[in-house]
Amino acid sequence: MTTSQTAVFSALADPTRLTIVDLLAARGELSASDISGVFTSSASAISQHLKVLREAGLVLVTKRAQKRIYQLNTATIGETERWLQLRTRQWNTRLDGMEALIQRIDKGLDDDQ
Repeated sequence: MTTSQTAVFSALADPTRLTIVDLLAARGELSASDISGVFTSSASAISQHLKVLREAGLVLVTKRAQKRIYQLNTATIGETERWLQLRTRQWNTRLDGMEALIQRIDKGLDDDQ
């Protein structure tokens, strides 16, 4: 796992940040104040969460007049998805091998009985 992947998963480990990512996935773009309005936390606390997401590369921010508009960084999301798919294939291969071994062992035990 690379440092950037570690930062991504670390950022997503927090429920508030995960909710922010879900909001952006559902709505596309949101201002910092719109995001903050969803939570009972202070605007300052949400700003810190957004900073972590930005530093992890999960969100992009653009300035429009006096507002900061956030959206998901699809490149980082795509890289993370590809990493997870590779790990899923690796684990499925390992689990399939273990299942086959267990079945061979069970058949061997059944033949002895």
